[in-house]
Amino acid sequence: MERITARDGASIVLHSTGSGPGIVVVHGGGVTIDVYGRLATALADRFTVHLYNRRGRADAPPRSMPYTFDQDIDDLAVVLEHTGSGNVIGHSSGGFIALRAALRLPIDRLALYDAAISIDGGSPSAWLEPARAALRRGDTARGLAITAAGINPQMAAAKLPLGVRVAITRAFMRTPIGRTMGELLPMTLDETALILAHDGPAAQWDGVTCEVLLTCGADGPPYYIDLNEALARALPRARTLTIPRSGHDAINRAYPRMVEPLVDFFAAPVTPQRTPHT
Repeated sequence: MERITARDGASIVLHSTGSGPGIVVVHGGGVTIDVYGRLATALADRFTVHLYNRRGRADAPPRSMPYTFDQDIDDLAVVLEHTGSGNVIGHSSGGFIALRAALRLPIDRLALYDAAISIDGGSPSAWLEPARAALRRGDTARGLAITAAGINPQMAAAKLPLGVRVAITRAFMRTPIGRTMGELLPMTLDETALILAHDGPAAQWDGVTCEVLLTCGADGPPYYIDLNEALARALPRARTLTIPRSGHDAINRAYPRMVEPLVDFFAAPVTPQRTPHT
């Protein structure tokens, strides 16, 4: 563990493991880097994996308000510069941040898993306001239950009556990961609102010229398949990959079927570094 200084003078705590070329992981919403330990371990024999908590979580500094993703991108820039890494993995809302960062930072290779983007209305949004309304009433369990079903409509639990889902969620919130997700729900919903505010044609991302691997899970939210295909058509150096028997959290579980494509992607021969897009 080491501390590095962000552009605003705040302290970013960097957790690194392994040896070899660097990979920086930008984690998703509602979680901390704790859930990416298996991924870091699985990659550590080939790469140096760098993890850090985004603002407002655990050992990270607070967010500046009003919140935008610019501060997250600035923090990623500092981590990339400090570590000398050109490789990035982004998951869920961390994938959105990493993709936006690739528009202006010197990233060589970018692997995204279930990147939370919205192209031409392709990301579900009807659940967001009911979740925010529940949170305003102080009912975190109800807000989290609505969020989980909104993000993962393919899951059997999403089809249960809301009252049943809330009861299950209350029990889940007594676990460490459930408690964390409940505590971070306000930030998760804020991030989702910002992502949806950036909805538009895939062409808005065509300035991302690094090599991009767009992955999603075959058992995860089905809309990611269409979003990835649309994004791949717009990006000059992107390809898609659907991971079998994998849900939204597959990158945290780090089974070989998830990790091996990442190893192949990041271990490919290095191409000349591009000029950062401005």
